[in-house]
Amino acid sequence: MQAILAAHTQGTYDLARLGLDRALLADPVGALTADPMGVVGKLTQAIAIVRPDLQRLAVVWAPALLLVWVVVSSLGRTLVLRRVDPRLRARPATLMVLQAIRMGALAGAFWAWFTALGGTARLAVMAPIAAGQEPDLVLYCALTILSTLGLFTLWAVVSWAFSVAPLLAMLRGLGAAASLRAATRLGPVKGKLVEINLVMGIVKIALIVLAMVFSASPLPFETVATQDFLACWWAGVTVLYLVGSDFFHVARLVAYLDLWRAYELATVLPDGPPARGAVTS
Repeated sequence: MQAILAAHTQGTYDLARLGLDRALLADPVGALTADPMGVVGKLTQAIAIVRPDLQRLAVVWAPALLLVWVVVSSLGRTLVLRRVDPRLRARPATLMVLQAIRMGALAGAFWAWFTALGGTARLAVMAPIAAGQEPDLVLYCALTILSTLGLFTLWAVVSWAFSVAPLLAMLRGLGAAASLRAATRLGPVKGKLVEINLVMGIVKIALIVLAMVFSASPLPFETVATQDFLACWWAGVTVLYLVGSDFFHVARLVAYLDLWRAYELATVLPDGPPARGAVTS
């Protein structure tokens, strides 16, 4: 990134050479409030300048980073779940395959989201401008919010299978394909799993909103806040968001595990577990 920026600014790292004027760099919030379309246009032009180099960089680094994420997250999930329930079997290779499949599905969801945003921009912004009219920013924001919440809810409804499949692999010692098939054939447990996933999706939205609020909270004091302070503040908010997101992700896995154990017990004992102190044959 630093090399790309240096190459396009003749080694000065001056963003004004990318078409971002000093008024925008000095007061981005004020510039965005005063002329949102002008700021968007300048940012679009600046991104277009560095996009080819960024795309070449992404081709090299994105697969490597995704591979590292798949390996680390799979090993971490194995350790956490076996700490919660030592009876679970370690299946790190299977979890890596399942995590890669989940990442592919998530990439498809992001592609659908970006496609929806592009369609919204063409409908509410580009089409009116081409017709010599003012862009409908209210319509753009409304459609963006609706499409984002709709896709987020759809992902929460269908993605539970990708989350419970690794758990089934460790519970039953299944492979990747068998775990995915078993995840879609859980009978009466499926409704509860969807419910848990929806609740956790709402929690994730709440975490994102809180992170946005905390990120924006220093802006009223921007006249006295330094750039170093803002950078540290935003880094801290990012870390807190990631910690909270991971905590609730683990909580969801533990809830899945407890629900499955209760389902197994109810299957073995249709009348429920025996009362404390009862004599069983």
